[in-house]
Amino acid sequence: MSEKFIDLFKETLEITDDSVQLDTEFRKLPQWDSLAFLSVIAMIDEEYDVVIEGNDFIKLITVADVINEIKNRS
Repeated sequence: MSEKFIDLFKETLEITDDSVQLDTEFRKLPQWDSLAFLSVIAMIDEEYDVVIEGNDFIKLITVADVINEIKNRS
């Protein structure tokens, strides 16, 4: 699941290099903004049928945190 999520995450944010890893603090990415936030939330809902509310998403720091949250809610 990790590799697929990272690929979807990069596609959503239009990242073409390998700068996204499990330990990446996604809010520090230059592509991260409010639109990226909404796009990632929508991608998670569409691809994994999981809804992560904004208040819960704010607590997530790394890409691995997001993956774990999806797994916990699946």
